[in-house]
Amino acid sequence: MAFYMYLSITGEDKIALYEMDPDSGGLTFREDFAAGAGVMPLVVDDGLERLYAGLRGEPSVQTYSLDRRTGGITLLGTTPFDWDTTYMSLDNTGRFLLSASNGHAVAGVHAIGEDGIVQKAPVDRQETARGAHYIQTDRSNRFAFVPHVSESNMICQFKFDEHTGRLIPNDPPRMEQPPDTEPRHYCHHPTLDVLYVDNEKASSVTAYRFDPDRGTLEAMQTVSTLPADFTGENTCAQFHIHPTGRFIYVSNRGHDSIAGFAIDLDSGLLRAIGHAPTEKTPRAFNLDPQGRFLYAAGQADGRLASYRVDQDTGALAPLDVYDVGPSPAWVMVLDMDA
Repeated sequence: MAFYMYLSITGEDKIALYEMDPDSGGLTFREDFAAGAGVMPLVVDDGLERLYAGLRGEPSVQTYSLDRRTGGITLLGTTPFDWDTTYMSLDNTGRFLLSASNGHAVAGVHAIGEDGIVQKAPVDRQETARGAHYIQTDRSNRFAFVPHVSESNMICQFKFDEHTGRLIPNDPPRMEQPPDTEPRHYCHHPTLDVLYVDNEKASSVTAYRFDPDRGTLEAMQTVSTLPADFTGENTCAQFHIHPTGRFIYVSNRGHDSIAGFAIDLDSGLLRAIGHAPTEKTPRAFNLDPQGRFLYAAGQADGRLASYRVDQDTGALAPLDVYDVGPSPAWVMVLDMDA
C-alpha cells in the first residue's frame, strides 16, 4: 500500500510531499513543490489523476497531474479566479469545481475541461455575504450548503444542477444562526441523513437533520468543543468525520486541541469523547483514508502532530511531531491503491 500526505505550507508558498507508513503512521519527507502565494485548499479527483490547489495570495487554482506511483505532482496549468478560494471541492461527477471565498463573499462553480484543467470562466457565481467558508455537494449531488463566519453568521442552502453546474438558492435560501455562532465547516454523515457543522466563534458543533428530498436542514443538537473548566479565548477551525461515520473531530484554536465526538449510529447525536492536546493554533488537520491516524498542523509553530486513532473509542494517542515549515494550512492524505 502507498499512502502519501500533501501539506500546503503557506509561509513558503509550497506543497510538501510525505510518504506515510500505513502501519505506524510515520512520515518520511519526499519532496517540495513550488506553488504560489498563499497556497491553501487542496482537492483531488476520484481517479487520483488530478490535484487542484487554491492560491489565496494571487487568486487562482493550479491543476497538477498526480503520479500514483511516486506521489509526485506536475503543474499542468494555472487558472486565474475572480475570488480567492477559502475552500474547494469537486461535485460527485468530477466535472465541476465548487469554491467558497471568505473575503470576496462568493460561492462559485467552474467547469473542469476534458484535459482536467479548471476552466477560466465560471459557470456560476453566487454573491452571498462576507465570511463564506465552505461548500460541498451531498451524496445525491443535488444540494450544497455554504456556512458563513463573521457578522454574516448563516448557512446558505442551494440546489445544485450537476448538468450545468448552476447553484440555485433553495427555499429557504439561508438559515440564520444564534448570535456569535459563526458556522465554518461541515461534513455529511456517510450513511445517515445528518449533517454536522462546527461553529467557529461559539466553539461548538451542531448536528442537523438533513432532508434528502428538499435539501434543507433542521438543528437537533449543539455540543461544546471545549472542556467545562476552560475560560480562555478559542475559535474552531477545520472539521472532519471518521470514514466509518462513528466519530468526528474538530480543531480548537486557543485551547490548542483536537476535540472528538462519538456518533450514535441510530440517531446521529453526538457524545464528547475528550480532547487531545496538539500544536499551537491547529487550523488544519485530517485523517488518513482508513481512519487509523490523525495529523494536526500548528499554524503558529510550523509543526505537525500525529496520533493513532482508537477504532473502538475514537480516542487519540500521540505519536510523533514533525517540523514541516511556517504556517501549514492544509493536510491531505491519499491512498494510491484505492
